[in-house]
Amino acid sequence: MESLGVPWFVLVRQLGPPAVLLVVGIGLTLWRRPARGGLVTVALVVNLLAAALPFVWILLQVGADLGTQTWAGLVTLLVQPLVTFTAWMLLLIAVLSAPPRTKAGPAPQGEGTGTVTGPADRRDTQWLPGR
Repeated sequence: MESLGVPWFVLVRQLGPPAVLLVVGIGLTLWRRPARGGLVTVALVVNLLAAALPFVWILLQVGADLGTQTWAGLVTLLVQPLVTFTAWMLLLIAVLSAPPRTKAGPAPQGEGTGTVTGPADRRDTQWLPGR
């Protein structure tokens, strides 16, 4: 990267936090199994892509000999925030959306009505404080 004019510490400083976030996020997703785990993982990958976009763009500019043109820098300047915004919106959708519905057969008679008929539902128990 230094041959392209980018010191290694800049690359590590820019890509390190999103890479750690990706590893920790995937670990937590595998451990806790959220309702939209796939969408969370996609959001974390898109976040890492957003951090890597300037470096990918530098490689593309050098490879295609576009480095001296002004519009090349404007593309990164405008696209990277859009990709980062997309990553955050995907994560927000994953967190706020309802869990996917599962296909379940019909509930047996007397079950699944939402009423509790056991002793926990009774209000006249003697062990409650103040009674």
